[in-house]
Amino acid sequence: MGDVVTIPARPPRVVLAPGLESSRIVTGLWQVADQEREGRSLDHAAAAATLAEYAAAGFDSFDMADHYGGAEDIAGLFRRQGGQAALFTKWVPTPGPMTSEVVREGVGRSLERLGGAPDLMQFHWWTFKHPAWLDALKQMAAMRAEGTLKHLGVTNFDTDHLRVAVKNGIPIATNQLSFSLLDRRAAGEMSAFCLANGVKILAYGTLGGGFLSERWVGREEPAEADIADWSKMKYRRFIGAMGGWGVFQRLMRELQAIARRHGVSVSNVATRWVLQHPAVGAVIVGARLTESEHRADNLRLFSFALDAEDQARIDSALVGSTPIPGDCGDEYRKPPYLTAAGDLSHHLESLPKIYDATEFRPGRLRVDSGSVWEGLCGYSRAVRVGKRILVSGTTATHTDGSVVCPGDPGGQAVYILDKIGAAIEALGGTLDDVVQTRIWLRDANDWEAVGRVHGRVFATARPANTLVEIGRLVGPYLVEIEAEALLD
Repeated sequence: MGDVVTIPARPPRVVLAPGLESSRIVTGLWQVADQEREGRSLDHAAAAATLAEYAAAGFDSFDMADHYGGAEDIAGLFRRQGGQAALFTKWVPTPGPMTSEVVREGVGRSLERLGGAPDLMQFHWWTFKHPAWLDALKQMAAMRAEGTLKHLGVTNFDTDHLRVAVKNGIPIATNQLSFSLLDRRAAGEMSAFCLANGVKILAYGTLGGGFLSERWVGREEPAEADIADWSKMKYRRFIGAMGGWGVFQRLMRELQAIARRHGVSVSNVATRWVLQHPAVGAVIVGARLTESEHRADNLRLFSFALDAEDQARIDSALVGSTPIPGDCGDEYRKPPYLTAAGDLSHHLESLPKIYDATEFRPGRLRVDSGSVWEGLCGYSRAVRVGKRILVSGTTATHTDGSVVCPGDPGGQAVYILDKIGAAIEALGGTLDDVVQTRIWLRDANDWEAVGRVHGRVFATARPANTLVEIGRLVGPYLVEIEAEALLD
């Protein structure tokens, strides 16, 4: 028999950043887009009334985005009718020049729909090889400083690029990430960085699109044609990547046993596992407005805690599972593309490139980064001759001439390798085509920070490499890197 549980009347609260408070359960509105797809309509007035019911019950924090169907319009209607809640939204622009005008116009569309500034404006970027993401965040930070925006967050940033943002002085309060028993990437380096730098994780996908619930214990694997909603399409791919249906069912049996021990649901146990990680500020649980609600069951999250025995059972069930590859957010930027849409390569290839290739002699191409020194000193960012691509020594110099991540060799290496990758892609290659790199350090003691970044970027290619300390680098840089690629 399970323990007698005491269920709180309202979810507890958390301070995500000074002046930014939230329920520890944030209600996610991404399913508004699903409810409105293929020409279907959602009654916005009824949906706004549903938000009011959630807020009255203490579930007064809502997460949305500029592309979640009419979610921002519904939240704006709720606010205009006097509703009080913490509103979190996201701006997801197409990569391109991020001038003040572009950023203010893009963010301004959300402010207009919401009837004012959200409590948290989050930013997603599709490809870090396009460096304008840093310009966008700088512009958003300026809007925050002037009072147009309240707080800034990011979504699906990996640890390396979250580091670049934070070390450049961007006041990042949160990083919204996939985090669940199916996808445990955020429990590693991401959590360590967030704890060390005062960034809170907003965890989504904690229920695996609904798969982490009683109704899937002991069930046969569903056929792909039987999966109707986007969330299940997405998390079915995660189940496959973490070991398949057999591994998933072994985990589910243990979760059911733990749930019975505490007198709660399997969903409670799965979400509680995420919530107990110290870097997690809140979990985001989706809702299908006007269709169903699970507030009473969600409150049971706070009636118990997983103890050492529970954790050991979960760990045992996960033995033999496969960690999801890469770092947080990689599912949107590289294979195996664990998203509802599956393969995103066509989408990513269609995005604008930062560099354009120019044929300056028959059979020879080059790219320039726009630096004044390239013309004055007579060099290119990269040159392609036949199947060979050579990239000049590259430093962490942003497009405006500023130094990226001053004083942080690892952060500078991240930015440099993005820049190198962008140059190689403009000439028809990828980082997996790199066969040699050379790294110059101002201080040999920085070898590990830089080497680990190099190792993450070139885990597949494993190029030949030289790393040396030199007497002096030109400019206030800690590291400079050059590369050579050979195309098949």
